[in-house]
Amino acid sequence: MSTRPGAETQAQTTERLTRRGLRLAKFTVAYNVVEGVVAIAAGIAAGLVSVIGFGIDSGIESISAVLVGLRLSARLRHGEADERKELITLRLVAITFFLLAGYVTVEGVRSLVVGATPESSPVAIGLLVASLVVMPLLAEAKRRVGVALADPLILADAAETRICVLLSVSTLVGLVVFALTGAGWVDAVAGFVIAAFAIHEGREAWEGELAHDHGHDEHGHDEHEHDGDQRKAAVDG
Repeated sequence: MSTRPGAETQAQTTERLTRRGLRLAKFTVAYNVVEGVVAIAAGIAAGLVSVIGFGIDSGIESISAVLVGLRLSARLRHGEADERKELITLRLVAITFFLLAGYVTVEGVRSLVVGATPESSPVAIGLLVASLVVMPLLAEAKRRVGVALADPLILADAAETRICVLLSVSTLVGLVVFALTGAGWVDAVAGFVIAAFAIHEGREAWEGELAHDHGHDEHGHDEHEHDGDQRKAAVDG
């Protein structure tokens, strides 16, 4: 008699966390659509390859979040995960990373060969600063849910949001250095850094290693080895 309520509580906790993950996915889509539109518009206006690449990355994050949201919705409807479909989702995310890397590399090389000189963009700098505030919080929220559920897909999505933080730092540094020095080649180099991040994380997504890498806490312990109560405490406490 005493184990049944406990089982029901665990099921309710799983559903609550899954719904939280779904809300985070929806927020990711909404935020990144706005971020992507503003970044691409600002990048085109100023001729900034790295900012355009950052905007395209926002679109990729939106696609990833949509796919994750669809999978979480399916779990809530059916009560279980379809591992085959979720592996396909990770592979699709990996492909978009490779496409991003290709685009940014080609555009960076073109700007260096042509000798195009970009303009400074206060709008882009403001957008990147906002991303540095929002994205770390969003990534950590996703990570907590993913760890609590021991969920590879949510953890991979959290890792992708972390990439956005890295890209924000890289792009912002490039823009600030350009604004201070007027060195146009800095933007292309920042674009190449984005391409390197994209290739690295795309490869790990394809191989299913993103979730494995981020399933460890900052002290190097595997959080997947904790029991259900400890996973719950990681989120609620």
